[in-house]
Amino acid sequence: MTNPPPLTSVRLADDIARQLSQLTQLLAQSPPHEAAQILGKVLDYDEGLLGRVTELVATGSRFAQDHSQRGILHPEVWLALGRAANELDSVGEDLNEHTGTIKQLATPATPSTSPAARPAGSAMVVRRHR
Repeated sequence: MTNPPPLTSVRLADDIARQLSQLTQLLAQSPPHEAAQILGKVLDYDEGLLGRVTELVATGSRFAQDHSQRGILHPEVWLALGRAANELDSVGEDLNEHTGTIKQLATPATPSTSPAARPAGSAMVVRRHR
């Protein structure tokens, strides 16, 4: 007995996951201006990948809510997906205020750009706890 072919939607999810892996590799190997273009597209909360993934998880949360209320899924599944959607939304909002700065890096610097206009490098990384 052979397995039935995967659904079109499942194949699409597999293809997207594979393409995201390829994009991750390209980002790691890209020169700064190209990496900034990629990140600008990914982090654009209205049109980019992060916003779309957030919408997808929120839709999954609504699916889980419906099935949880019917007794098909445990309520913890719905709560976990809802929490994930909320966290992604919060992260997207936090990153959205910096997306413009990242997109500026995608534009090659002009000779008239003064060194004083650029931010100073820093090894400091601050982690916020939520």
